[in-house]
Amino acid sequence: MTLIDEARKVRELAYAPYSRFKVGAAVRGRNGVVYVGCNVENVAYPEGTCAEAGAIAAMVAGGETELVEVCVIAESGKPIPPCGGCRQKLAEFGDANVPVLLATTGGQTLATTIGDLLPGRFDATHMADVAPQ
Repeated sequence: MTLIDEARKVRELAYAPYSRFKVGAAVRGRNGVVYVGCNVENVAYPEGTCAEAGAIAAMVAGGETELVEVCVIAESGKPIPPCGGCRQKLAEFGDANVPVLLATTGGQTLATTIGDLLPGRFDATHMADVAPQ
């Protein structure tokens, strides 16, 4: 299966009884393994979990800490970008040049990168001069 197929498949498992807006995400780790996640809502909105965060958590739980490819899919009129928090999460585990495919269930796609989604990203180099305590 391709990354978009994996994202499409897991999207169907999303728990979205409040918004009815199901999102699926798939990330490929450096090891080649694909990890998936879907959004999980909670009645105490916004205490839910984004699909991208779920896929990243599955990747880390699988022992991988570097992603090399991302796909996010939703039923929308146009491809949806990750929220700001998920952009930072993607940047934590992927280089700026990591490809990100944003897709709709209707077949529209938008190819971008983590760097394009989060220019000027905050990363560990910003803390390099902090003295240990």
